[in-house]
Amino acid sequence: MVVGFLLLLLMPSSRSATSISVVDRNVVVGEMGDMLQLRKRRRRRRGHVSLLTCVVGFLFLCQVSRLAAAAVLHRHQRISGSAGDVLEDNPVGRLKVFVYELPSKYNKDWLEKDPRCLTHMFAAEEFVHDFLLTSPVRTHNPKEADWFYTPVYTTCDLMPNGLPLPFKSPRIMRSAISYISTHWPYWNRTEGADHFFVVPHDFGACFHYQEEKAIERGVLPLLKHATLVQTFGQNHHVCLKEGSIVVPPYAPPEKMQSRFIPPNTPRSIFVYFRGLFYDVGNDPEGGYYARGARAAVWENFKDNPLFDISTQHPSTYYEDMQRAIFCLCPLGWAPWSPRLVEGVIFGCIPVIIADDIVLPFADAIPWEKIGVFVAEKDVPNLDKILSSISPEQVLEKQRLLANPAMKQAMLFSQPALPGDAFHQILNGLARKLPHDPHIYLEPGQMVLNWTEGPVGDLKPW
Repeated sequence: MVVGFLLLLLMPSSRSATSISVVDRNVVVGEMGDMLQLRKRRRRRRGHVSLLTCVVGFLFLCQVSRLAAAAVLHRHQRISGSAGDVLEDNPVGRLKVFVYELPSKYNKDWLEKDPRCLTHMFAAEEFVHDFLLTSPVRTHNPKEADWFYTPVYTTCDLMPNGLPLPFKSPRIMRSAISYISTHWPYWNRTEGADHFFVVPHDFGACFHYQEEKAIERGVLPLLKHATLVQTFGQNHHVCLKEGSIVVPPYAPPEKMQSRFIPPNTPRSIFVYFRGLFYDVGNDPEGGYYARGARAAVWENFKDNPLFDISTQHPSTYYEDMQRAIFCLCPLGWAPWSPRLVEGVIFGCIPVIIADDIVLPFADAIPWEKIGVFVAEKDVPNLDKILSSISPEQVLEKQRLLANPAMKQAMLFSQPALPGDAFHQILNGLARKLPHDPHIYLEPGQMVLNWTEGPVGDLKPW
């Protein structure tokens, strides 16, 4: 590996590479200095580290900088093929959505009680509601609607630490469905097959934050026919219903976009991560939380100078991501996390460690091309896996990540912008049309069992 990188460095530059500016040379020199300083600091703190590992990573960073400078005229690359075409689809004119007007106790009252609902990573349900109220796809005539939307804020019952309590959610959702089914005829004609709901809980409409309890509960029975818009996505999992639309978690667009640093800033950090490795309160031994993957990252790489990993979130968190080549996106209690959004926005290649994960808008975003997938069992080999990726492959991923359409698709923009997450949701709904004629029931016909589910869920709300 070392020989390969040395040969790359010694090879004659291409025509485009010979035009590297003084600024670009300074970028490379800056990376060398940053890397050496990083090495010194960590060796003092953590002791001896393999010289070979340092050399490989150092040469890797230098070669990436050299190629990046050579590609200065090609800042980003359009996604070729059907993925790019889908990403840039315009849903307007392809569907009509009717928004039910519910009593405020199902939505706005929650916000008045706790405005934090607008800033946490589950906030998609509030912003989707606001978007649809003024969207050109909205229709006030339910007879011409393709889809029906029920605005229920099931993640807005917050604990003091800001995390949502899901225990009332099934009752709130059942109450809302009962309301629309008795005030309009449209739910009853399909039992929700032409309705969609936003359910951004950890495990979607299973409505629990602990996986074993979520699996035991399963998707709320009354939502079995509806389309679910949710952040949770994992193949072969009871909490991901077929036909669901997996979306990114909410990350504040304005906050991130205000923290951009100059694009020629060197990426002098090889691997970056900030977050928990153990959840001592809920999983003291560390084997259950993140299925042990985060604990494995810490135990194997806490002393590796190429890995900038810590539980501390510095004030420069967003800036640091823009100085890193790879950003770890391991599962936690659930497989998804805002780091996916942050990695795409800041051009840091997401290293996805979550077996069987279903990623946001996977039919539009080519995750295999922009990210790196590492099996949970292979975490101890993470340094070798990432070092084996060629600088050319890294640069290709960075060019794709720099595509504005890619970044836009991950954001719930305020106000909404073409191609953003709102429009990707609408694209997903439009691609499900026309509805299968078999979804429509005979008058008076009922398939769903309103008494199915845990006894606590059946109590009135």
